[in-house]
Amino acid sequence: MNNQRNPTISKGVDSTLIWLYLVLVAIGLMSIFSVTYHEGDEVMRSFLSFKTDYSKQLIYFAASLLLGLFILLTDSKFFTATANIWYAFGILLLLLVFPFHTSVKGTESIIRFGGFQLQPAELCKVFVCLALAKYLSRVETDFSKTSSQLMAAGIVCLPALITIAQKETGLALVFLAFFLVMFREGLPAGYLIIGFSLAVLVVATLLIDKDILAIILTVIAVIAIYFGWRFTRQRRELIIIVSLVWVTCVGVQRFAVPFIFTHVLQKHQVERIFSLIGRENPYAKLNTVEGDEPEVVSVKKDTDYNVRQSKIAIGSGGFFGRGFLKGTQTRFDFVPEQRTDFIFCTIGEGFGFLGCLVVLGIYIFLLLRMVNIAERQRSVFSRCYAYGVASVFFFHIAINICMTVGLAPVIGIPLPFVSYGGTSLISFTTMLFILVRLDADRQMVLR
Repeated sequence: MNNQRNPTISKGVDSTLIWLYLVLVAIGLMSIFSVTYHEGDEVMRSFLSFKTDYSKQLIYFAASLLLGLFILLTDSKFFTATANIWYAFGILLLLLVFPFHTSVKGTESIIRFGGFQLQPAELCKVFVCLALAKYLSRVETDFSKTSSQLMAAGIVCLPALITIAQKETGLALVFLAFFLVMFREGLPAGYLIIGFSLAVLVVATLLIDKDILAIILTVIAVIAIYFGWRFTRQRRELIIIVSLVWVTCVGVQRFAVPFIFTHVLQKHQVERIFSLIGRENPYAKLNTVEGDEPEVVSVKKDTDYNVRQSKIAIGSGGFFGRGFLKGTQTRFDFVPEQRTDFIFCTIGEGFGFLGCLVVLGIYIFLLLRMVNIAERQRSVFSRCYAYGVASVFFFHIAINICMTVGLAPVIGIPLPFVSYGGTSLISFTTMLFILVRLDADRQMVLR
């Protein structure tokens, strides 16, 4: 009789995802241990003391694993039925941050409960993923209509805007990953082209003098009208369209970008961006009285200190690495935030280029597995959710690693399953195990 029974918790579960999860968490625990362990400490006692970072991460892992097991025992229909409720709960948590927040390292997005810290913006990634999948899977949702596209964008942008108000721009940018899900479900490619063009315009605004850029945009507009005049009969419409695009581009260059860099991004984030591109920060202000001209100051020399130390640590690892617990940059705290945002440099110093390649390979395999799982779903809800998880993971992995090696500005987002942090580990674990649960019921049509 027992041989005929299939345990509910293992039936249909993708064991590959579970093993990848366990391997990455183990790499994270090992990396955190390597930078926080002190010579002479008893390893077992320090792990059980629950006072060190690696012992705390072990507790977070245990709690995450219990939550994951609970999710695997949950009926998949529960997630579709409660998706909107979880989204509303997430927005409520974000709003509770304003009266009850604790300021930690410049961010005001954390609520403290005794010795435990909760960052609702991290958890909201799970809730948005569920809510967006729920909306896109509704029978009455016609995603070819602009109204449906705006509604989906609103689901994503609302928590992002609240997160920006909490001075957590880095996590807010993660929500942009959900637009990849919308693209998969039929969002016109034109929107992505517009978004990419705006990103290029912003970068050009930072690199080129504003007057020269305005001249370049004007010349491009004139050329477009000149050549378009010869190939279309709708010349009036052509002039109107080109003129609107020109006004929009100049408006972004002259007004939108300065507003973002002076009122949305924090001062240290702006300095890091200009440090990355090697220019002075024209938007930096010292204490100025209203009506006075802002004083322009140059980027501080230590703005890119974190990145420089991180690159030194990775470079010192060579091909095979210095070895476990033998690094100098990370062992002696030369790299700030080496347990969290810059933990990848710990892997680079300890295990070298080969170790980095292995970790990158594991992440790429994880992402490809998620995409494969997404494509084999019968349910639109499950497919959208799977793509949402893959998009968020891709954004975190790509930006964090690029940030560590100096290819992206430091925006402070963790490396999934590896970086230290309870809320981060729990939120990523929840996202992954819900995906595993939905995939186990992939033959079921959920709405």
